[in-house]
Amino acid sequence: MKLKKETLWGWILILPLTLGLTLWVAFPVGVSVFMSLFKWNMISPAQFIGLENFRFMFFQDHLFWQSVSVMFLYTLTSVPLQLALAFSMALLLNTKVKGMGIFRTIYYLPSLIPVMVSTALWMFLYNPQFGLFNLMLDGLGLPTQEWLRNPDLVIPSLVLMSLWSVGNIVIIFLAGLQNIPKELMEACTIDGGNAWHRMRNIVLPFMSPILFYNLVMGIVGGMQTFTQPYVMTNGGPSNASLTYVLHLYKQAFQFSKMGYANALALVLLIVTVLISLIVFQSSKSWVYYSGDKK
Repeated sequence: MKLKKETLWGWILILPLTLGLTLWVAFPVGVSVFMSLFKWNMISPAQFIGLENFRFMFFQDHLFWQSVSVMFLYTLTSVPLQLALAFSMALLLNTKVKGMGIFRTIYYLPSLIPVMVSTALWMFLYNPQFGLFNLMLDGLGLPTQEWLRNPDLVIPSLVLMSLWSVGNIVIIFLAGLQNIPKELMEACTIDGGNAWHRMRNIVLPFMSPILFYNLVMGIVGGMQTFTQPYVMTNGGPSNASLTYVLHLYKQAFQFSKMGYANALALVLLIVTVLISLIVFQSSKSWVYYSGDKK
């Protein structure tokens, strides 16, 4: 009887989460799969066309492949830089220095600024006439640049901007660093270990689960980048910053191809899940959890 009560309470407690996942995840995905088989402009009645949206996507829509390449280029560039910068900053902020709390607050503050506000700020910094970056180049006697109008510079410019908001990642890394047992660090030092030995044999293994989490979240976030290219470049110049989600958005709301947009969304979901599974599978060889017998 007691076991049945516990089982009942277990079902009751997970019911809100189950309903939420069904309502906000499973149901929208199901609708998206269904609508991807139709041609629909949100005004005329939907017309069933089967897999035509996917055939057009893979074989006729050259902007699809352009957006895929931009998505992967941005993600593969920004995520490693974000993780490296955030981890380095966390190491510095984990040292015992007077007034360290102030420094931690300063480094975290940019993460609190709304995306639209920070985007407007970076548009000012990249302004070709009076932007800070060009003023610095001009002061050094170097040629100024069209940061957001040059196809070769627009993605690096967006990647540089993405480093602005690594404060959230820094806080997560910092929390992990502060949970590393001090006894292990002291024992390594007593045994003659230097900073590199402590980093390689203690810090990195203990931080690997947090690194894994930030890696997955970074990949998912990078593949869904939308606001910055939409506001700053609208995918230009010459579609050089046309991210996948921006392409999806344009198909849905600029060209009223809602069925095709749902097909694009479904492909993005599948690719994201596959990449996440690959990362999860690879984690078995490099992520260490306390209690693992390795």
